[in-house]
Amino acid sequence: MDAFLEEVVTKRNRTMETVTYILANVAMVLSGVMAFMDFAFIGQVVAQAGFGTDFFLVLARILVFGGIAAALFIFRDRVKTEYEYTLTNTQMDFAQVYNNKKRKNLGTMNIRNVEACGMVASGSFNRYINMQGIKRTNWFLNRDANLLYFFFQKDGQKRIIIIEPSEEMVNLIKRNLAQGVWQVN
Repeated sequence: MDAFLEEVVTKRNRTMETVTYILANVAMVLSGVMAFMDFAFIGQVVAQAGFGTDFFLVLARILVFGGIAAALFIFRDRVKTEYEYTLTNTQMDFAQVYNNKKRKNLGTMNIRNVEACGMVASGSFNRYINMQGIKRTNWFLNRDANLLYFFFQKDGQKRIIIIEPSEEMVNLIKRNLAQGVWQVN
């Protein structure tokens, strides 16, 4: 029988996230309208003044407003970010989900290969995070949550991953860790 648990971590207070998302959509539409209006106006500028400074100013405005609209269209979903953790026996998968639409796989880890694991609030975390040449990866959203860290080495690189699991997932991880890996102090 497999031990399986999947969790989705979201921000606790989503008000600012929602307001930012709405403002990004409004700014995207307004920038697109401004670029379209300038594009429609450029023919009149060429007819009246030719290809002088007025033409290049209107062209620059089209590029700026069009660029803003395109960038907001591409990146607005990243405002609403969630993390997904899936634990199947000793295999742990991590993913980042943007606006419940786009999913980006962050990686897979066998927790048997972890050298140290524990809560960020414990004293052992400071010992590992202050190591020379460590690569830190944060896959959590709420700083005040009970955060868990995994310390391991891959391809000679020391790495530490910090996640935000529930108490149920922490207990399941503890059960599958090798002897002596769980750190308290």
